[in-house]
Amino acid sequence: MNTENKSFEKAHNWVRNSVTLKVVTIAIMVLLLLIPTEMVKSIIGERETLNYAATNEVGSKWAGPQQLNGPILTIPVVYEVVTADQKSEVVNYWHILPEELKIDGTIQPEKLRRGIYEVVVYKSKCSFTGKFDLDKSIDRNGLKEIRYDQAFLTLGITDLRGIKDEIILNWNDEKLRVKPGSTLSDLIYSSVTIDLPDLSDNLQNKVDFDFALNLQGSQSMSFVPLGNTTEVNLTSNWPSPRFDGNFLPDSREVSATGFTANWKILQLNRNIPQSWVYGDQRENLDNAAFGVNLILPLDDYQKSMRSAKYSVLTIALTFLIFFLVEILNRRKIHPFQYTLVGLALILFYVLLISISEHTNFNVAYFISTVAIVSMVSLYSMSIFKLRKFTLILTTTLAAIYGFLFVTLQLEDYALLMGSIGLTIILGATMYFTRKINWYQLNFESQE
Repeated sequence: MNTENKSFEKAHNWVRNSVTLKVVTIAIMVLLLLIPTEMVKSIIGERETLNYAATNEVGSKWAGPQQLNGPILTIPVVYEVVTADQKSEVVNYWHILPEELKIDGTIQPEKLRRGIYEVVVYKSKCSFTGKFDLDKSIDRNGLKEIRYDQAFLTLGITDLRGIKDEIILNWNDEKLRVKPGSTLSDLIYSSVTIDLPDLSDNLQNKVDFDFALNLQGSQSMSFVPLGNTTEVNLTSNWPSPRFDGNFLPDSREVSATGFTANWKILQLNRNIPQSWVYGDQRENLDNAAFGVNLILPLDDYQKSMRSAKYSVLTIALTFLIFFLVEILNRRKIHPFQYTLVGLALILFYVLLISISEHTNFNVAYFISTVAIVSMVSLYSMSIFKLRKFTLILTTTLAAIYGFLFVTLQLEDYALLMGSIGLTIILGATMYFTRKINWYQLNFESQE
C-alpha cells in the first residue's frame, strides 16, 4: 500500500512540477484558442458581407458602377442569299467605330451612409468629341443595299438611371436628340440610341461629333477604347484611386487632394476591328475596358481581418511571458488563468471591429489596445506579485499591438514588416532563454 501511495505521489508531483508537461499544456491551450479566433474572423466576414450588401443597395438606388461603351455607328445592310431553290434577303448591321475619340471627364465623389456603413458614389461630367470616317470597305459578296438613311449611333451606359441631363449630339453641326433603349442588345445590352440623318452625302468626308454626358454612379467608372485613336483624361478630388482594366494610364498624378490620369490607346492595342458586319465582338469590347475604381483605402474590415490573422502570435508571445515568469519567479500559473488571458486577447478583435464601425479605425485600435492591455496587466499583477514582471508584460503587449498597427498601415510592405518582426521576436526569445538549463528545470514548491 505504501508503495502505491508513493507511486501516486511521485506521479502527482511530476504532473505538478514537469516543465515539459506545462509546455505541452500551453501549446494545447493556444491551439484551442484558435477556435474562438476563427469565430471572430467569421464575425468580421459577416459584417463585411453586410457592408457589401449595403453598398449594393445604395448602388441600386443611386446608380451602379458605370462603363461607357461607344459611340458605335451602325448602318443596316441587305444581303441577298441564294439557295438551291430560292433567293432571300437578309438584313445585317455594319458597325463602324470612330477614327478619333477623345473623352475629358471630371469625377466628383461623395460618401453616403447606409446605417453604419459607408458607400462611395460619384457624379461625373464627360465631354465626348471625335470623328467618323465613312469611307470604309465592306464585304460586297451578295450585297444588295446599304441603307444610309437608317443609320444610328449607339452609346452604351451600364446603368441608365445614372443619366442626369438630356444628351444632345452635335453631328456635323446638327443637333440630334437621344432616345432610350438599345437596338443592338446582342452587342450592347444597356444603351441609348441616336437616329442619324441620311449619310449618303458624307461618304467621302469625315463627320465630326460631340456631346456631353452628366452621369452618376458608384465605386467605379470605365471606358471602352473604340477610336482608331482613343484619348481619355480624367480628373477627380478622390485621393485613393485604383486604376483597373486592360490599360493603365500613360501618365498619372495622385495626391492627397485628388488625381489626374491620362490614357492614349491605339486600334492596334485592342482586338477589335474598326468596322465589321459579321462576328460577335461583345466579349472583345468588354475585355478592352479600362478605368478607375474609387476605393476606400484598405477598409476597416480588411484591416480587422488582417489583424486577426496575427492573433496566434499575440497569444503565443503573451503566454511565453507568463511561462518565463513561472520559470524565473518560480510561481506556478494555473491553466485557467492562461485561458482567461487568452480570451481577453481575442476580445481585442471583437472590440476593434465593433468600435471601428462607429468611428475611425485608428481611434478604435487605440481604444481596444488600451482596454485589453490594461485588463491583462492588472490581472497579471495579482499573479506575478512583482511589478517588474507586470511592467515587462505591459511593455511587450504594447509593443506587439504597436508593431501590428504599423504593419496594417503598410499595405505594400506588410509581409516584409511581419517577417522582420517575427525574426526579431524569435531572436530576442533565444537570447533571453539562452542560459536556462531546460533538462534540470522543474517546478518545486513555490507557495
